[in-house]
Amino acid sequence: MRNEVSYKAKKLLVLLLASMLVLSGCEKNSSTEDNESGTSTNNTSNDTTNDEVTSTVINESEMFTDRDFETDYEESKSIAVTLSGDSISCKSDAVKVKDTTITLSEEGTYIFSGSLDDGMIVVNADDKAKLQIVLDDASITSSTSAALYILEADKVFVTLAAGTSNTLANGGTFTAIDDNNIDGTVFSKQDLTFNGSGSLTVTSPADHGIFCKDDLVFTGGTYTVNSASHGLDANDSVRITQASITIASGKDGIHAENSDDSSLGFVYVKDGTFDISAEGDGISSGNSMLINDGTFTIVSGGGSENSTKQSSDSWGNFMGGHGGGMGGPGGNMGDGRPGRTTTNSSGSTDNTTSSNSSGTATSSTTESDDSSTSIKAIKSAGNMLIKGGTFTIDSADDSVHSNASITVNGGTFTIASGDDAFHADETLTITEGTIAISESYEGLEALDVVVSGGNIKLVASDDGLNAAGGTDESGYGGTRGNDQFGGRDGMDRPGGMGGPGNSTASNGSIKITGGNLYINASGDGIDANGSLEISGGYTIVVGPTHGDTATLDYDTSAIIIGGTFIGTGASGMAQTFSDSEQGVVAVSVGNQAAGTRIELKDSKGNVIVSYAPELSFAVVILSNPDIVKGETYTIIVGSTTGEFEAS
Repeated sequence: MRNEVSYKAKKLLVLLLASMLVLSGCEKNSSTEDNESGTSTNNTSNDTTNDEVTSTVINESEMFTDRDFETDYEESKSIAVTLSGDSISCKSDAVKVKDTTITLSEEGTYIFSGSLDDGMIVVNADDKAKLQIVLDDASITSSTSAALYILEADKVFVTLAAGTSNTLANGGTFTAIDDNNIDGTVFSKQDLTFNGSGSLTVTSPADHGIFCKDDLVFTGGTYTVNSASHGLDANDSVRITQASITIASGKDGIHAENSDDSSLGFVYVKDGTFDISAEGDGISSGNSMLINDGTFTIVSGGGSENSTKQSSDSWGNFMGGHGGGMGGPGGNMGDGRPGRTTTNSSGSTDNTTSSNSSGTATSSTTESDDSSTSIKAIKSAGNMLIKGGTFTIDSADDSVHSNASITVNGGTFTIASGDDAFHADETLTITEGTIAISESYEGLEALDVVVSGGNIKLVASDDGLNAAGGTDESGYGGTRGNDQFGGRDGMDRPGGMGGPGNSTASNGSIKITGGNLYINASGDGIDANGSLEISGGYTIVVGPTHGDTATLDYDTSAIIIGGTFIGTGASGMAQTFSDSEQGVVAVSVGNQAAGTRIELKDSKGNVIVSYAPELSFAVVILSNPDIVKGETYTIIVGSTTGEFEAS
């Protein structure tokens, strides 16, 4: 939809490329290299790191205590517990043994070795006691409860002895033994820290792998968690550094959430290695999330192949007839459709659910629906800050998602998403980093999108950058708020290119002040349901010539005051910049094949821009600091040429 007042502020594209001349066919020399990856020296980067976007709940200096890293112990002063099948041997009165249940009741260090076929460790000590449990080639299985149950203590430290392999497992059911709902192979009501350099395998075929009602901390060790529900789950926080963690989970891989205290339920990662395959979210925080470093491989919801998103290729064509075709009256596309639906694996239409690889319905992305399963890779309900790390993500729904704001200050991202690659309900800010998005519904989406640095290359089946996407109520498998028709905001406007209409979402913004962006979008390249401002950076947008799409789509204004912009795409709904401080050349060039070279030369014959889009195109929009308003430039498109005055 479009607001008529907003429309009056817009400039329309030059309709035809006048004075078309046939060239001699000789190759053109170019002083400007192709820039598909967005690499360029023309980058006005912003050094501001915006760490303050993340809630002060996460104070990095307070995430770990010195004791969290202490792995040493004196065997002579420790209590040894030897396990052998269904027997337990220990000489200390601090260890109580009843059948195959071991109860630790005093502060101290306990060393466990051997195997216990069907039993458990229970910690029930003074609420000021700190206990260290050393696993030294220990294997403990409980057929009907937790292998390690921490009922009472101040804090428990589980140390994996160097060079050892350890196992904690549940047999497939959880039977109540007291008033607590024990539902994890490791179940702790108190603060719990894992450290050391050994390895631990946790198996939970019935529920959670490791569950903690307070703070769950990892400062070392190698972990493999296989669970029917969450892999790691904590009420207050999950804090990880210097650990290697592999998780296969039926719900979230890592989950932190506190329904009683809104200041808790956060996730903090300093570094480490993570390989997460989750039927739900990869990493989920009920509050803020801060990732400082680490190597992450995350597959959520079966990966992007499990998304049922339809690209604009299938519903953005010029259909004619019903509703009058593109730009016709009535608010519908050419076939009169008021909206769009998705198809699940059984072939029925469904805008809320989809199927996983086994054919089971797994997702309804209306977050308020308690029966839904969220299948995002990295998700926080509060603000999210990513300072660095290496991320390889394949997600059925959003890859990086916040119900508040996201700031990316570094990192390397390789993303395939069934929905948005990055989505923030409020502000998405990217200041640094390398982001490669091979597949997405929309690449970067938020109410306000700010790019001040980094190298971003994205492919989107709908919009590349989208502002005022709002809350992700539709998400995976549903309609997209005002963007039901490929970013065209309901198509409630008659009259064809740039015609007026009514807008219900004009409060978003996109600001590009630096960085290198390459946007390959089957919908709109840049869709600002509000305003667009470019003041730096190097931005390339390539879009298709078919469907209801545009290189630029905005409601109120689009201003370029610096940087380089190269845009190609469809002509039917095209818009160019509404205002500029540097020259803009915007022309309609007829249908051109993919790979057709575009060159812009000044009056002296110097090549200002040279580029060959990888998609077919009918519109060219060019601007950079070397293009001066009022001067005449020669544009060469394939074998044709013409002269135009920069506006």
